[in-house]
Amino acid sequence: MIIWLNGTFGAGKTTTARELTARLPGARLFDAEKVGEMLWHVLGVPERDFQDFPPWRGLVVESARQVLAYVGGTLVVTQTVLVEEYWREIRTGLTAAGIPVHHFLLHTDRDTLVRRIRTDVEPASVAARQWRLDHLDAYERSLPWLRREAEVVDTTALEPGPVAEFVLSRVPSG
Repeated sequence: MIIWLNGTFGAGKTTTARELTARLPGARLFDAEKVGEMLWHVLGVPERDFQDFPPWRGLVVESARQVLAYVGGTLVVTQTVLVEEYWREIRTGLTAAGIPVHHFLLHTDRDTLVRRIRTDVEPASVAARQWRLDHLDAYERSLPWLRREAEVVDTTALEPGPVAEFVLSRVPSG
């Protein structure tokens, strides 16, 4: 099974994923961004986003399939996907591989996102601060399809622990 945590930067995907993997036996974090980083070494830095490389989408599906075939359990994926076509391609591939996907959109209002992004002190977050802020408009444009394709979890007033508990209450156990 895959629990896919979507949402823009500052919504709480990473911290929620840590909570989920700690609470769900056999769960492992699968960072699909690492697939994109691998492709940079082969294809070069993308013009806009590594998700624009068609191999990224196929490799995410195949990597997840092989990891689950090898270790079983649950993969918790923390990856912002804002292009509906890309999401459908990934979901279709995972479904064809017989992998159940539970898609959650961690969402909060723009002011909260801006505050969280600006106050994140992790070195990688600080380095990417402006890039993350620049992607808020694209996130907002994606909200109509994201709300159709994912279960929305409002993280504005929730800490990651209760968000993880909610997500776990919405997926089948075992």
